Amino acid sequence: MIAPTAANPLTLRFVTTRGDPISEGIRKYELGYWATHVECLMPDGTLLGAHAEGGVMARPHDYDKGKFTDEMYVSIRTTPADRDSFHQFLRSQLGRPYDFEAIAALAVAPLVGERNWQEPDSWFCSELIAAGLCHCGVFPPKLATDFNHVLPRDVQLIVSGRLDLTVAA
Repeated sequence: MIAPTAANPLTLRFVTTRGDPISEGIRKYELGYWATHVECLMPDGTLLGAHAEGGVMARPHDYDKGKFTDEMYVSIRTTPADRDSFHQFLRSQLGRPYDFEAIAALAVAPLVGERNWQEPDSWFCSELIAAGLCHCGVFPPKLATDFNHVLPRDVQLIVSGRLDLTVAA
């Protein structure tokens, strides 16, 4: 087995915006957890994630400068092969639409039922990152199938045991 490395880590970015109605709604659903968006810092310096506007895209590292109120980068211990597999999976999802159905299901699941967060036809931010973490083996397969949705809070809690460092800006 190849030992995890700190060189070129798998790095996730968690952010939120206080006072924004969408962020406030997500925070309420997450029972007050602070982060309302998660994306990946790619090796080329872009941030790859899913947004309502544009779906899954790689954006410049400063695309949202001044729009968020809280930010945290989390670097995860992985092997180079796992890290590369994660990045490759994310790149393979470029152009997929945003998962509006899953967002709606969060609010009305008791009425219409759950949507499987692992459906690969569209993603919201934490679904995309969690699917990549399952693909490369950071999320154990059993863990990934035991729930119907995954939120930024869930991603951060699950990866917390594999952290190299946390840097808050």
